[in-house]
Amino acid sequence: MNGPFASRLTRQPLPFDREAAADCAATFADMTPDLRGLLSATASCSQYLRSLMLTEADWLREALLQPPETVCAQVLAGLEAAQVDALPDALRAAKRRFALITALADLGGVWSLMQVTGALTDLADRAVDLALRRLVAEEIRRGKLPGAVAEDAETAGGMTCLAMGKMGARELNYSSDIDLICLFDQDRYGADWHEARASFIRVTRRMASMLSDITPQGYVFRTDLRLRPDAGVTPVCLSMAAAEAYYEAQGRTWERAAYIKARPCGGDLGAGARFLHSLTPFVWRKHLDFVAIQDAHDMRLRIREHRGLNGALVVEGHDMKLGQGGIREIEFFTQTRQLIAGGRDPSLRDRSTLGALQALVAKDWLPQAVAGELSQLYTAHREVEHRLQMVGDAQTHKMPVTAEAVARIAAFCGQSDQAFRRDLLDRLSRTDQLTEGFFAPTEPAAAAPELSEHARAIVKGWQAYPALRSDRAQAMFQRLRPALLARLMAAGNPDEALLALDGFLAGLPAGVQIFALFEANPSLIDLIVDIAATSPALALYLSRNAAVLDAVIGGAFFSAWPDKAALRADLTHKLAEAADYERQLDAARRWTKEWHFRIGVHHLRGLIDGFEAGKQYADLAEAVISALWPVVLADFATRHGPAPGRGAICLGMGSLGAGRLNAGSDLDMIVIYDAAGIEGSTGPRPLATRPYYARLTQAFVTALSAQTAQGRLYEVDVRLRPSGRKGPVATSLESFTSYQMSEAWTWEHLALTRARVLAGAPELADAVETFRRHVIAVKGQGEAVRGDVAQMRARLSEAKPQAGAWDAKFGAGRLMDIELLAQTMALLVASPARGVQAQIAAGAKAGKLSYSDQTVLLDAYRLCWQMQSASKLLGDRVADPAALGLGAQRFLLAATGGGDAEDLTKRLMTRTALAAAVIVAHLEV
Repeated sequence: MNGPFASRLTRQPLPFDREAAADCAATFADMTPDLRGLLSATASCSQYLRSLMLTEADWLREALLQPPETVCAQVLAGLEAAQVDALPDALRAAKRRFALITALADLGGVWSLMQVTGALTDLADRAVDLALRRLVAEEIRRGKLPGAVAEDAETAGGMTCLAMGKMGARELNYSSDIDLICLFDQDRYGADWHEARASFIRVTRRMASMLSDITPQGYVFRTDLRLRPDAGVTPVCLSMAAAEAYYEAQGRTWERAAYIKARPCGGDLGAGARFLHSLTPFVWRKHLDFVAIQDAHDMRLRIREHRGLNGALVVEGHDMKLGQGGIREIEFFTQTRQLIAGGRDPSLRDRSTLGALQALVAKDWLPQAVAGELSQLYTAHREVEHRLQMVGDAQTHKMPVTAEAVARIAAFCGQSDQAFRRDLLDRLSRTDQLTEGFFAPTEPAAAAPELSEHARAIVKGWQAYPALRSDRAQAMFQRLRPALLARLMAAGNPDEALLALDGFLAGLPAGVQIFALFEANPSLIDLIVDIAATSPALALYLSRNAAVLDAVIGGAFFSAWPDKAALRADLTHKLAEAADYERQLDAARRWTKEWHFRIGVHHLRGLIDGFEAGKQYADLAEAVISALWPVVLADFATRHGPAPGRGAICLGMGSLGAGRLNAGSDLDMIVIYDAAGIEGSTGPRPLATRPYYARLTQAFVTALSAQTAQGRLYEVDVRLRPSGRKGPVATSLESFTSYQMSEAWTWEHLALTRARVLAGAPELADAVETFRRHVIAVKGQGEAVRGDVAQMRARLSEAKPQAGAWDAKFGAGRLMDIELLAQTMALLVASPARGVQAQIAAGAKAGKLSYSDQTVLLDAYRLCWQMQSASKLLGDRVADPAALGLGAQRFLLAATGGGDAEDLTKRLMTRTALAAAVIVAHLEV
């Protein structure tokens, strides 16, 4: 709505000084009653605004006939013509008019709070930018800026001003000072950068003087340059390189919070934006950063202590900004939550307080009711703050100390004294209630439980662990320990859970971040104890990859599993955000570990069974392969040129191809390429076709399996390629087809029944799949197949004997045995099916297996897979029930249908014996 000012009035102050109100009404007797009422009531509450009305009376009469948006735009446009000598007075005239029109728009309800603060910020932006460009132009004209020409003044010669705090957020209050950080691009001046810096320091000082000095015409904005790095010893304008080095080495949490709101506001805006982008890793940590809560809490307490703000809550003298329940509480509350999660989610990086609250709601970091209430409280607090400042144009946030002066503020807010006091105290108390619980450190709910002598010895040893090196980590852990131990003692086998937790703590390289995470999210303690009591292997994994806990509280950890396309799209987006190839590999590892951990937790807690887990692990691996393949290919092409011919594909083999993996699966793959007659690549360092694809394959395997700072993705096995270790790591399509048709053994044809293209050139992928089906159809004929498989089964039985009663993989009638027969069925009946159940069903449909045979095989397979999937989550191999702890046994028994260990052993022996008999019968020649 942009109608005339008077048509948009919704409120006005109550008259306070009746005589002042009458005088103002007489002065503006020619105006309409509603405007005259607003002006007289305003003048009765503020001598400052009354004097502005008199000074700008003629201009004001014209201005109030127009929309305030138009008025402000006209004032700003009038500044453009002012040259450096005339600029100080021009800016002060603009400030007077802005002060008047924004105050009236605020008091009359014509504008919302954010419109008022936005208009004040527009003036500040224009003032800073004009002052900066005009003063740099002077330096260039005088020959003081090395190598610069007149045109460089438009970008201030590479100097930029960053608006910080409320100016950066477009939230300037009515009599706000402006916080600026002044920087210049050192690289633009080469060896002359010292001389350039001296020039920019002069510009900065003159700009601050131009804006801040009080003259007969007033002032523009009080300017504060102290937010720059190490302000006590550094010049008022620094090089961007020096500032970046400071934040990388010494930056503190309060500086991170300050940069949430930072934005370029004057000079070279592009250079400012590039600098802020370079600080992204400093401001926005890639992991959830709950340490920020304690840092913000400590800062709040220091501010209150320093300013003596810890007394009882009373109206007189209360600091609306820094006091209990004040504006800063809401800002800290909001910014701290942004710091916690904004590194993982750029949508949370809104500069404004109200915008950030809604962004937090959108991503489930804050309930809508809380955000809505805090937004209303913030708006009300800021409006009171504005009226405190409008009384005398003072940069104050404190309520007056006399009853009469408080009554003036009440009238300015349009309320009676009694109603104002009541509502103000209610709002301050409510703000404190909503924010204090978030910041205050968690206190132990009860004393630590009694421990056995053995347990006390273990707990005593924790003090020597790396995670508890610092005083801060020890203080946090002291608060956590009672709750942690109480939950451990409630586990089915407390000593066993304590040992696993001990392993978790011993493996942590540092403790502050993870302990802060537990303090802020007590439910995670239950999860850790649950994991420790059930799967020591998963607890050990967690200690080495503690950052995966971020995903647990990220909002979607327990939501439905996405499909493969959504996973691939999500990872592709993450990879695109990374700055270079190494960071892409690290990003892939962080992302994969979170999803991998999620599957394990869901399985451990019974939210999914072993078959669902198997599919999810396979979906995850396929998403990683398909998203990472083009990244590796693009990086490789920068050195050696695009892939020659029709390109290459990645063929998943074994369980990967069949789409069912477990928690510890490695990946079996073959890379097949088609040079299409092209002999080599074209690039900076061209390669012949064969070494090109061999080295590309090695690069892809390295991308998946290399140990980086973020660990590795998967172990990769490429030995299923033609000729195994002896052959090239990448196989040409011609060699692959020739080998399969004339040289491959039956076991290699069996392996092909599970092969599936996961990434690469679509046309080549279709050709490989068509050929796969042809091989299966041709090579499955003849009685030699059964004999070959029988011999292979005998060799496997000898090479990989059953390890124990609960070995679900090796042994007669167990997983490997059943998978072998399933592949045989697929080959015999020329079925393209890849999964065990589908291959067995294909054999039954073709009459190779009876219905009862199919039932026996699938009953054994389902039990063995559930056991294998659960076992891999617990550790490498679970062959002996006696080797399992109580928690692990409970999980394994629940995953396989309940009962006790003896019952499971009987069921396993019975089903596998029946399956073995079926297998033997069908492999007899």
